[in-house]
Amino acid sequence: MPIPTADLCDAHQDDLRVLAPGLVDYGGARRFAGPVTTVRVFEDNGLVRAALEAPGDGRVLVVDAGGSIRCAVMGSNLAALAEQNGWAGVVVWGAVRDVAEIGTCRVGVRALASNPRKPARTGAGDRDVVVTIAGVAVAPGDWLAADEDGTVVASRRLDR
Repeated sequence: MPIPTADLCDAHQDDLRVLAPGLVDYGGARRFAGPVTTVRVFEDNGLVRAALEAPGDGRVLVVDAGGSIRCAVMGSNLAALAEQNGWAGVVVWGAVRDVAEIGTCRVGVRALASNPRKPARTGAGDRDVVVTIAGVAVAPGDWLAADEDGTVVASRRLDR
């Protein structure tokens, strides 16, 4: 069980970056934490799929979708793939779809909103780059923790 984000903030205030509120919890795992890998896309989920097809090993995929909520860049098929491949969670700075089905997957999923419209699937975008979501820079190799109180990022894994 991940350490509560409030406890992390109390113990490591100077080492944490707290994402601004606004991400909605859609996944079956309300609490999750792990090392970060990133993708930057815009209304296209080819790179999201490619990332989630790889073994997750308890990592968290942070998807900078440019804040677009005009279409979803993740749905139930990708949430099931994330669960199957051992990802701890996915944080989407954009939209998801198939919300009811995502909620049955034992993986954390946070996003700005839901939208039933599907994205393009060209594979356009960038992998393993620094992204900015909710006002916070997130780099590959950072550590992210999320729970009912919010989402925090640090340059290294933090304990109590």
